Amino acid sequence: MTRFKAIISYDGTDFAGFQIQDNGRTVQEEIEKVLARLNSGTPVKVHGSGRTDSGVHALGQVIHFDLPSLRDSEKLRFALDTQSPDDINVLQIEQVSDDFHSRFNKHSKTYEYRLTTTRAANPLTRRYSYHFPKLTKVDAMRDAAALLVGEHDFTGFTAAGATVEDKVRVITQADVVAVSSSELILRFSGNGFLYKQVRNMVGTLLKIGSGKWEVGRVSEIIAAQNRDLAGPTAPAHGLSLVEVRYES
Repeated sequence: MTRFKAIISYDGTDFAGFQIQDNGRTVQEEIEKVLARLNSGTPVKVHGSGRTDSGVHALGQVIHFDLPSLRDSEKLRFALDTQSPDDINVLQIEQVSDDFHSRFNKHSKTYEYRLTTTRAANPLTRRYSYHFPKLTKVDAMRDAAALLVGEHDFTGFTAAGATVEDKVRVITQADVVAVSSSELILRFSGNGFLYKQVRNMVGTLLKIGSGKWEVGRVSEIIAAQNRDLAGPTAPAHGLSLVEVRYES
């Protein structure tokens, strides 16, 4: 068997998430359908670097899969890309060692959450940016985001239904970047993120940015490990998995 690593992007709007499940169309399912056709009808299992939830997008999701024989990587990429649905793109494929695993090899991820702050919503960005015109304290959001950086137990930012017991993660970047006078990007990098953690952190920062909470609320949530103290879960459509970086 030959193992291949691929970088893919997708518009998550019409997907129930990345991972195969019973209640909707998924990215993994669509890619496995194409790979089976390319593999003479024999099923091919796809492994992702992690799950993305329903409605969440990706610009740099990493997957791996095994095929029974060596293939030209670019021809394989072209075939997989052109036969996949229009809301999935295959950006790169390379052969990797048999011990590479997209999920279990040590890596870090970067997510971006887009906000549009115009008074009226922009119909051209409505699928990929959350319209939130109530921000009055962007500098306070930046100060609060800085409190997320470091090694913390993020239980207070985890949604119900999280299956992992160890909720300690390391965040290396938490920035609020003004792209223009009417658009912000909230960028988070770290060694892993819990179920809906990024969206819960965004919801908390929006409470602070709209003047309803003080900056120190972030530290209180981390210390108390209480989800009830954090903000609401921000909508999925503003979130994108931007990059997955593996250690050499």
